[in-house]
Amino acid sequence: MSRSPLIIVSGPSGVGKTTVIQRLLADASLPLRLSVSATTRKPRAGEVDGQHYHFWDRDRFEAGIAAGQFLEYAQVHGNYYGTLRDEVERHRDCQTGVILDIDVQGFFQVRQHCDDYLSIFLYVPEDRYEARLRNRASEDEAAIQRRLQTARWEITQAGEYMVQLVNEDLDETVSRVQQLIRDQYQRRGGSCSTI
Repeated sequence: MSRSPLIIVSGPSGVGKTTVIQRLLADASLPLRLSVSATTRKPRAGEVDGQHYHFWDRDRFEAGIAAGQFLEYAQVHGNYYGTLRDEVERHRDCQTGVILDIDVQGFFQVRQHCDDYLSIFLYVPEDRYEARLRNRASEDEAAIQRRLQTARWEITQAGEYMVQLVNEDLDETVSRVQQLIRDQYQRRGGSCSTI
């Protein structure tokens, strides 16, 4: 039996990745699970360890790198982020599609080790992107400028992904991604019924 799909979703901070992914996970017709990443950054208000991220200290994370525990990892804005290999493999073996919410660096690492995935890059026009970042009101000006610089570079890499979507209409974006995932299940001979 073939394994369930690995769906990689990337894009600059603030383009709506989290919202799109939450809508995908809420769709009972799609057997999906979000891979919970590990990070060395501090939890934000309301974030729960093991649910939003696995919050690790730097020593533990670096030991995990040395032990090969990560499918991908990167240092972004001074913190490590990584996808735990065992978590992804366990869910794929159980016929549950796994969504990776990872940055471009992480995608480049995953595609070196996996050839069976769907990669989607989400973005918004630059003027709307900056407004979204500022509306978050969670970062200072220096952090916003760093994110804008990172976003400009990430957008130049969008062509490396199988699908690039401008997230201007959330419902349409979600609908298009849902269909792409259904197509992945059908290609594997599986169904999209709830497991």
